[in-house]
Amino acid sequence: MAIQAAEEESIEALKKWWDENGKQLLVLVIVVFAAYTSWLLWQNSTNATIEAASDLYEEILTLESPASGSTASAEDGARVLEISLQLRSEHPNSIYASYAALFSAKASVSVDDLEGAENALQWILDNQQDGFFSEADEGLILTTSLRLGRVILGRGDAERALALVNNIDPKSFEAGFAELRGDIYIAMGRAVDARDAYIAAQQAGSSSQGLRMKLDDLSSES
Repeated sequence: MAIQAAEEESIEALKKWWDENGKQLLVLVIVVFAAYTSWLLWQNSTNATIEAASDLYEEILTLESPASGSTASAEDGARVLEISLQLRSEHPNSIYASYAALFSAKASVSVDDLEGAENALQWILDNQQDGFFSEADEGLILTTSLRLGRVILGRGDAERALALVNNIDPKSFEAGFAELRGDIYIAMGRAVDARDAYIAAQQAGSSSQGLRMKLDDLSSES
């Protein structure tokens, strides 16, 4: 009888606890379940988005790597531009969109569309996401800035190109930026500054024949 009384007391205590807390517990379970379901849906959606962006970028790589002995056609270049725009529109937060924009700029330069190239490169710089670009992506930003400076110079705006170069810490890209600075000074008619910049590029590790030719040309003019 004592055991039966204890069991009844336990059951009554459980009923009382359920009356007081059961509703809150049910709400909590529903909230947790809904949150977990939403997370699964978001995760699946994110994976699908990344996969779609990856597939588009793979197509660009294929177009940029034609079969041995052949070169990319005008149609291939137009397709690269089209895919790049699609990635920037549909997957702007994807790293694939940024790298595709680099290829887009290259395709634009190949058809003398420097404005289009500048827009593509500027898009990369304008769409850096907090926490998205890590130290590993620093090379992408510096590469983009270097190419943007060249494009701006190609458009005849040496002052703006120089302002861009002077506002960047080139780090491991010092040789490339120094040579570009020299090219800018040449366009501005500042031969002495150009020579100093080219020498700085050599001291930073550049040994390209093109750079040596630029220095030789300056020496022959002096």
